[in-house]
Amino acid sequence: MGRKVTLFFTFWGLNILRKHDKVNVKKDIISKMFAFMMPRGTKKLKLSKMNMGGIGGQLIRYLMRKKNVASLEELIDQAKAAGVNLVACNMSMDLMGIRKEELIDGVQIGGVAAMLGAAEESDMSMFI
Repeated sequence: MGRKVTLFFTFWGLNILRKHDKVNVKKDIISKMFAFMMPRGTKKLKLSKMNMGGIGGQLIRYLMRKKNVASLEELIDQAKAAGVNLVACNMSMDLMGIRKEELIDGVQIGGVAAMLGAAEESDMSMFI
């Protein structure tokens, strides 16, 4: 619609922005534990409480293909191509031991002030 869009990812939402492949970066023991416990990338995300022992994500992907709905990966690529700003929360990254090298290309790093600045300039803000 021709509007500037900024998506701000914090805490568990950062997993959406993580690369699918493991990136070798130096981490302390707590950061290594977080990295081990958290899903790496969009294809390993659980489908909330409807995960159904691991088949929930596969089932929703099947239904999306069947109904000609773009995958999460395709939607992210479309958003980046349309100029959407993807911003990862630097405080959350620091707490969870996520490094910039582990994120998909095109992600900016920013704090809450960046998110508030984008929200202040917008006609509409949504927090999901």
